[in-house]
Amino acid sequence: MARTVNVNIKMDEDVKKRMEWACSEMGLSMSAAITIFAKKVGREFRIPFEVSADPFYSESNLRHLEKIMQDTKEGKAHFAEHDLIEVDE
Repeated sequence: MARTVNVNIKMDEDVKKRMEWACSEMGLSMSAAITIFAKKVGREFRIPFEVSADPFYSESNLRHLEKIMQDTKEGKAHFAEHDLIEVDE
């Protein structure tokens, strides 16, 4: 049998809680989930899922959203109600 070793990682507390809950829902421990991930990386020499940045959280978009929020607070933003568009299928 392979010898096991301890691996220490640091992560945000909320991320850990969400992962623990998700793993629990799948009947896994966090240790088992991380071991599955590590085995797949070691076997395939790649991250086993796409890693990309969500453009919603880009610096430019966050600045844009903050400006809209500021304009709204200052009464500068103008919103208009629109009729709903019904789509026949």
